[in-house]
Amino acid sequence: MRNFFGCLSSVIALAAATPALADGPAAAPPALTINGTATLISDYRFRGISQTDKNFAVQGSLTITHVSGFYVSVWGSSTDGYVTAAADTYPGGGQTLCCTAHQEIDLIGGYKKTVNGVTFDIGALYYYYPKTKAKGDFTSSDFIEPYADISYTFGPVIAKATINYAPRQKAMKLDQGQSTTSASHDNVYLAGDFSASIPKTPLGLTAHIGHTFGPSWLATDFNGSKGYTDWGLGATLTYKAISLGVQYVDTDATFITPSGKNASKGGIVGSIGVSF
Repeated sequence: MRNFFGCLSSVIALAAATPALADGPAAAPPALTINGTATLISDYRFRGISQTDKNFAVQGSLTITHVSGFYVSVWGSSTDGYVTAAADTYPGGGQTLCCTAHQEIDLIGGYKKTVNGVTFDIGALYYYYPKTKAKGDFTSSDFIEPYADISYTFGPVIAKATINYAPRQKAMKLDQGQSTTSASHDNVYLAGDFSASIPKTPLGLTAHIGHTFGPSWLATDFNGSKGYTDWGLGATLTYKAISLGVQYVDTDATFITPSGKNASKGGIVGSIGVSF
């Protein structure tokens, strides 16, 4: 989820913001607000790596925010089966080719607060892959990842720094299908994002750079334990609740999918989405 639409949503917010005319006392904000999105994207990229074998994905989100700053959210996307550990060879069981996941569901909870233009956001994200595993398949792909970010708004520009940390857990084992005794790993992701709206236009620009420290089933192959860097540049067009996006995404990693495609190779990603 995350990199491309984090920037995109910031641009949408800037583009949509208009000064309110004074007309009596402002109404108190509601205790709870509910927001959602629905998106069609040409390639779901997670930290620069395609999660859909460079094919289209359907995505959606729903967020409930309390006036205090606490929020819960669910985000989902279609994926390709290679992003999970299931279907790998496991001891005495062959392969579970029938039992791979084709959906990713992210369950998120956190707290966000803005003070003098500086926004602090801290929480945890749980990656869940609904699937049916064959008997004897002891692999695990679901994991938790706490995060924290800080952003600052100056004029039409938003700058954000983010850190995500996935502690040692079974899903961090790259070879869990071949060995039940291999060591798990932790994973750190550091990223910087910039987004800006172009004044008096519905256009916005985005820029992203991030670095993954350590292995992850979602982002690297067996040779990627030393980490890699991803980056992207994009533009958005917003009309009311509809947004169009285009972004160039690239990495210095190598991830070859079962179909023979390089999921980490640079490419253009386009999207159309609606917010409500």
